[in-house]
Amino acid sequence: MFLTRFRVNTARPGARHLLSSPQAMHAAVMSSFSALLPTDTPTPDAPRVLWRLDQTARAEVMLYVVSPDRPDLTHLVEQAGWPAAAAADPDRPGWQSKPYGQFLDRLATGDRWAFRLTANPVHHARRKDGEPTKRTAHVTPVHQMGWLLQRQEACGFRVLEKPDDKRLLPAGSTHTRQPHHGDRYELAVRDKRTLGFDKSRSAGPGSRKPPVSLVTVTFDGRLEVTDPTLLRRTLTQGIGKAKAYGCGLITLAPLGAVGVRQ
Repeated sequence: MFLTRFRVNTARPGARHLLSSPQAMHAAVMSSFSALLPTDTPTPDAPRVLWRLDQTARAEVMLYVVSPDRPDLTHLVEQAGWPAAAAADPDRPGWQSKPYGQFLDRLATGDRWAFRLTANPVHHARRKDGEPTKRTAHVTPVHQMGWLLQRQEACGFRVLEKPDDKRLLPAGSTHTRQPHHGDRYELAVRDKRTLGFDKSRSAGPGSRKPPVSLVTVTFDGRLEVTDPTLLRRTLTQGIGKAKAYGCGLITLAPLGAVGVRQ
């Protein structure tokens, strides 16, 4: 497994195209692996290619990729990086890839980490009796946090709770029946985005597919490892839906840091 970081040059037209289209960015990421074909589908329960875009406090845009194989991002450097700088220094091709396996192997029960996850929190609901259920996005922070909290045990971690003296509400709730996750847990939701695009363009002439609409959010928080094996699977397979569109990649950093472990 490899963890890769690529800084996007937002001044380039190619970068603006990629950043405006999760479909185009997905294609660019998957093109980084010579052994992968466009028709390949991920094998269930196997590590897969995951990616995420982060914006830093310095207004930098970073692309992170976790993958079974080491990627070659030369085409991304040419389209959305600094190709002249990369050509001038062969030791710095324009991205950084590091082996991920040793870090994954060191994870142990009780370890505590800061984490970041961009996800597509959804549930299945029906508008009226008799209709089939339909996948529907969670749109409020409380429900979005609840979506992640429901999955934490199966993912091999628990989100840490705030000490009582750091809570604004008694026992971390607004009232007895409606828990306020944002006050109880070391967890924040930000960067809610609604994405919409047409898949028909990439499906070939004459193909008509319904447009894709996604609601994505980024979670920042702190966790404790409860099952290292499950967490390793989570870190290499992702969480939730829309993994092809930049969702599902959770990364860890030492407590007090933000983003990805270096």
